[in-house]
Formats: sequence, structure tokens, C-alpha cells
Amino acid sequence: MAESDTGGIAVIGMACIFPGAPNVRTYWDNITAAKDVIQDVPSERWDPIYYDPESTDVDRFYCRRGGFIDEYASFDAIRFGIMPVAAQGSEPDQLLTLQVAYDALKDAGYENRDFARDRTGVVLGRGNYIGAGMTRLEQHVRTSQQLVQSLKELVPTLPDETLQEVKDAFQKKLGNYGPDTAIGLVPNLTASRISNRLDLQGPAYTVDGACASSLLAIDNAVRDLRTRRCDVVLAGGVHLSHDVAFWSVFCQLGALSRTEQIRPFSKDADGLLIGEGLGVVVLKRVEDAHRDNDRIYAVIRGVGVSSDGQETSLMMPRIDGQVNALEQAWSEANLDRNTVGLIEAHGTATPAGDAAELATLGQFFGPAENDNRAGLGSVKSMIGHTMPAAGIAGFIKAALSVYHGTLPPTLHCDEPNPALQNTRFRLIRQAEPWTDDVRRAGVNAFGFGGINAHVVLESDGKAMPAVR
Repeated sequence: MAESDTGGIAVIGMACIFPGAPNVRTYWDNITAAKDVIQDVPSERWDPIYYDPESTDVDRFYCRRGGFIDEYASFDAIRFGIMPVAAQGSEPDQLLTLQVAYDALKDAGYENRDFARDRTGVVLGRGNYIGAGMTRLEQHVRTSQQLVQSLKELVPTLPDETLQEVKDAFQKKLGNYGPDTAIGLVPNLTASRISNRLDLQGPAYTVDGACASSLLAIDNAVRDLRTRRCDVVLAGGVHLSHDVAFWSVFCQLGALSRTEQIRPFSKDADGLLIGEGLGVVVLKRVEDAHRDNDRIYAVIRGVGVSSDGQETSLMMPRIDGQVNALEQAWSEANLDRNTVGLIEAHGTATPAGDAAELATLGQFFGPAENDNRAGLGSVKSMIGHTMPAAGIAGFIKAALSVYHGTLPPTLHCDEPNPALQNTRFRLIRQAEPWTDDVRRAGVNAFGFGGINAHVVLESDGKAMPAVR
């Protein structure tokens, strides 16, 4: 391959909103301070009646804790040339991702600086889970009709005029729905709206690989830069669905923690907690970033993507599939895997998931040869599992760790999973200096159903000023 096909990709800008953090600076401060931002579900998200730890009904949940961004979910529609009535009914992820994409470009120094907009793409990881806007549409169209139909069957004497009044009153409480709001419900417009409002003319699209979605977006962005289809790409992921139907799925699967605590790689890990959030990074070929004097957080050296292939169940992770993704990424990076200093793991805290990931790390990186073990962690211990945004949450954390020379802590693992001893890694209890001359990190994101992604990051080696 030509050098341009495997060259490094610089991370020159970042922005995010995650539980407890309206921006990258606060996100990093929370991480290094080992701050747990998990909380009870806000009362306005879903009715407390759904919480019943003794029930197995599909509309009752045994868990009520997770990661939420309610206090940061504000958007200035006029600023981006969007009519307030259109913004009112749109999926929130479209609007907040537009804001975060703008902030990422600003962080990269391109708020008021010329760049090749016709060669700037947008790739976002986004699941096809039902969101707040689509939920309202479903209630407008289907639930309102079911409501009046049930009333008509139960109370046949009710006049049609009364039934229509009930339907109208129900729909009024849901808010406006019409042509201006309908377009805000099309999932791929999460990326297209960014290109439209920020005048970016390269490819703009979303990808869905469940919990691996964000790193799949990174993979696509890297390919577009290395093939020179684009000169700049905004890549990331978003998950803002705390819909009750979504919670029902994970309760029925038994994937949520019954102790309501997420403990990645702990001996006592008993499941995940759902989080939400979004993040966007600005990527550029490293030689171009050097030429343009861009600040570089980290450099992407390799990306690997694989699927598990045949397994007894779609829910059962396969070690060989995960190892395949790591093999691809480190081979592409052409780096010695023994130089890894940090793995930001998928770390869902499900017993099967943690066991498979630790076995993967042990098989790929080998056992410890001395007491100098590399760091291992999962930001899910602080913010919950942000599903399609999980990869970008871990990617931003790892890039900041590389940039600042800090090994970040992971929470709630007083007694590590015994399988950790079979690896060359250790869990970091509190933030500590990362003193390697060249800092290298790997980021895992393994999606539901067997899609695996791994990214290799490296420090740029230039002077590293403080985050702007």
C-alpha cells in the first residue's frame, strides 16, 4: 500500500455531552476525579410506576438508575437557522449533535477559519432505537386511536363527539406535530442536518452497529481520509433514548444490574446501567494537521472491525471475533502490541461480556511478564453504557489520556475479576502519571450481535499545550 493508505489520522478537535458533563473539559475533570454521575431516573423521563423490582411483567423494571444529560439538553434553534416549531418536534439527538459538531469544529480552531468544506464529511454512529420524537409520533398516530377505540368498546354509549374530544385532548398534550416537525424524525438526518447547517459538502451519513457504532463511524472516517475522498471528517456517536420500551428490552434480557451499580471487571459485576450522551471528534490526516499547525490530541494508527461469525447465540460474545478486530488494528498500525500502555475497554459489567473481553485481552496481549502492567479501564463505571455512543465516550477518554499523559481511574472494582490476573493489565484506582515517552492506547467497542471494533491511538510526540 502507498504511505497515504496507512498514514496516521490526527484527532484535532473534540466536543461532547455526557452524564455530568456538558463539555470535554468537565468530562475529563470528572474522569480524573473518579466522579460517579449515575443517578435515579428523573421523574419526567418515565413514570415511577414502572419501577417494581419484584415484578417480571414487560412493563415493570427492576432497575431505575442510569446516566442522564437532562440539565444539558438545551438548544438555541434560532442560532442555527432552525425554526423553533421545527425544533420542538424533532428528535433531540439531531439538534444536540448539531450543537456538539459545531463545538468540535470550534475546539479544532475552525470556527472562523477557512477549510475545505467541500471535502469535509460527517459520519455518526446512531442506533435505530425509538427516540422521544418518534415516541410522540407513535402516540399521535397509533396510541390516540387505540385509546378512543378502547373507550368505545368499554363504554358503547359515549357519543362520537366525546370520543373526539378525548382524542384531541390527548394529542394536544403531546405537542405539535406537522410537516415542520416530521422531517426531524428521519434518523439519517442526524448527520445530514450537520452538513446542512454548517455547510459541509462531503459525505454525510449514519451507521448502526449497536454498541460498536461510534467506532464504526471512526473506521469509515479514517477510510475516507486515507483514500483522500475527504480532507476533514467529523465522526462520533449519539444515544439519547431512555424510552420505557428500551428499558423493557434490557430488563427482559436480564442485562441491567439488579444491585443498580455498574462494576466493570469486578468479581461482583452483575450487569450494566443505561447511559446516554453524544460526542464528535474532528479528524484530519496527520501530515495535513502538522502543516496547518493544528493542535493534536492523539493520532489514530490503526482500526480493526470484525464480526463473531457463527455462535450458539447472538447474545454470546465470541473471543475469536474480538481478537480478530485487535489483530487487524495493530497490524494496520504496524506497532509492537507490547508497547500498549492503556486499554479503554468495552467493559459492560455483564458477567459474560467481561469474561470474554478479559480472555480476549489475555489471548492477544499475552500474560504479564513482570509487575509493570498496563492500565485497563471503562468509563461506563462513571456514566453508564451509552450504547451507540459508548465507543466515542471511550475514544475521547483515551485520546485525552494520551494527550495529558494521565492513566485514568475506573470505579466500583474493589475485588477484580480473577481472570484479570491472566492478562498483562491492571485496573487503575486513581489517576496517575503516564510517563511513557510514546503513549499508546487501544479502545474497544463490541456491539450486540457480534460486531467488534478496536482503535489504536498514539501520542503525537510534539509539545502538548493545555486543552483550550
